[in-house]
Amino acid sequence: MTSYLIKRILYSLFVLWGAVSIVFIVLRLVPSNPVVMQLGADSTPEQRAALAAEMGLDKPVIVQYWNFLTDAVQLDFGSSYRLQQEALPLVLERLPATLELAGAALIMALMVGIPLGMIAALNVNRVPDRIVSTLSLTGQSLPPFWIGIVLILVFARVFGVLPSGGTGSLLHIVLPAFTLAFPFLAILTRMTRNGLLEVLGEGYIQTARSKGLKERIVIAPHAIRNALIPLVTVVGVQFGILLAGSVVVETVFSWPGIGRMLIDAINMRDYNLVQAAVLVIAIGFVVINLIVDLLYVYLDPRVRITK
Repeated sequence: MTSYLIKRILYSLFVLWGAVSIVFIVLRLVPSNPVVMQLGADSTPEQRAALAAEMGLDKPVIVQYWNFLTDAVQLDFGSSYRLQQEALPLVLERLPATLELAGAALIMALMVGIPLGMIAALNVNRVPDRIVSTLSLTGQSLPPFWIGIVLILVFARVFGVLPSGGTGSLLHIVLPAFTLAFPFLAILTRMTRNGLLEVLGEGYIQTARSKGLKERIVIAPHAIRNALIPLVTVVGVQFGILLAGSVVVETVFSWPGIGRMLIDAINMRDYNLVQAAVLVIAIGFVVINLIVDLLYVYLDPRVRITK
């Protein structure tokens, strides 16, 4: 187990390095100058040169990259150009709101997706199965921003039963959480259906039935439990995707999380803030996947961690 954890940590560090390095390169390939965006087009060359030196952008890119890596190892991402505050604390300040949104979306997806998948599997090739399969396929096809806009139009503008954005009460989280959860809900429904159908065809299920056990006993403790084990991995990966996917949803619903901050920082070419936000999201993704790997081994005794 120790050897496995060490390997996973080293792998995770490599992933984090790759994520922040890609962001560093992409930001500097964007054809716009953060100095000009901060000072405006009417600024003088002397003002631009002074601010570039202050921001460290007057040095060669390779030197900027090395300075960035050495500072990032110490969790020092400098200050936000726009807000004039330390970048990492600003991101961590927004993290609870993003976790709240992603957590609510995950709960919604689990509470709706798994029961729908079970209904479809237990009524395979019947009307409930066709309806659920059609809805799940539709959910995977629709972009989240479009779903969010439609929900705002229907529930906030037409019926006026839910707020269109912001925070302040439990009602404010309903629309953004459902928008974020909808694609995951569709994936979870299809995987639950397919996994349960596969398990119902296994030999031990047929043996249990041949012993005269009631169908609900065969399905509940045996089939469903084994069908849900592979979903642990999916849930972990998708939760990381929910954290990253919140960028669009938070912008649509004016949710004060990391995603909305990240969009604003990208628009203003606030390099330090973007790099800090990406690192926090990447760390969340890596940690969740490590927990899922360990949990999967615990749930399925057939899986063993090898050195």
